Amino acid sequence: MAKKKVLVTGLNGVVGSALRPSFEEKYELSSFSRYGCEDMPDERNHKGNLNDFDSVLKAFEGQDTIVHLAADRSMKAEWDTVLPYNIVGLYNVFEAAKICGVKRVVFGSSQHSVGGNYNDEPYRSILAAKFEDVKRPYKRIDETTGIRPSGFYGVSKAFGEAIGSIYNEYYGVPSIHLRIGYTSSNDNPGRGMSLWLSHRDAAQIHMKAVDAPESLKYGVFFAMSDNHWNIFSIEKAKKELGYEPQDDSGPEYSGWLLEEQLERDKTEFKKHPYEED
Repeated sequence: MAKKKVLVTGLNGVVGSALRPSFEEKYELSSFSRYGCEDMPDERNHKGNLNDFDSVLKAFEGQDTIVHLAADRSMKAEWDTVLPYNIVGLYNVFEAAKICGVKRVVFGSSQHSVGGNYNDEPYRSILAAKFEDVKRPYKRIDETTGIRPSGFYGVSKAFGEAIGSIYNEYYGVPSIHLRIGYTSSNDNPGRGMSLWLSHRDAAQIHMKAVDAPESLKYGVFFAMSDNHWNIFSIEKAKKELGYEPQDDSGPEYSGWLLEEQLERDKTEFKKHPYEED
């Protein structure tokens, strides 16, 4: 049986790099990025820009599934980059998917679409690792919680969930939206222990989304590991996608909370390694 053809935008990113080994083993994997991916056959190594519709359209031809991760990923992103890459780029992804007959779009959404809740207790204390101030059990935020972005980045992720609904409802493009927590390049929870999504859990939940039954036309799911201090509920992903997280950041933090954050994990870090100084 022929492998499913899956194209990932942003395969060079932290989440894309985490899921690439599993995806290469299971699917016929292609990439769409500005600079291309190393060790990817030329015919599947598409170069372009999200706000250039023609380059997106060309890359999507013949694909079964699109996993869309590329964006300005800074939670502090300003409108001048959010608009072309996270808004116009998202429209281009769904419009190209419609024209090319893509069977499903898996969108890398974010917990920042409801990140305004971080201002409330007990979530504020949990994020600050003041666990002694938190009484368990506490209510975890789930997919019924209203949109409450924590910046323009969060707005763009909420927009992605909304435009996915439109394209499913009116244009027949199914989509699954994964509200990703925090994934680091060294697979360390770091300061994101209550939001952590490990590399193997990231690969698993994205594969569950790619391979979900055709009857699942649209869905929004939180995507975190099974962390002791999770702020968000992952029960819907377990029930509807068959997600079985393998990792937990643990009940206590150790010295790693004080470690220097890796450069490529900083949300302000946008320079690509292929770019010249």
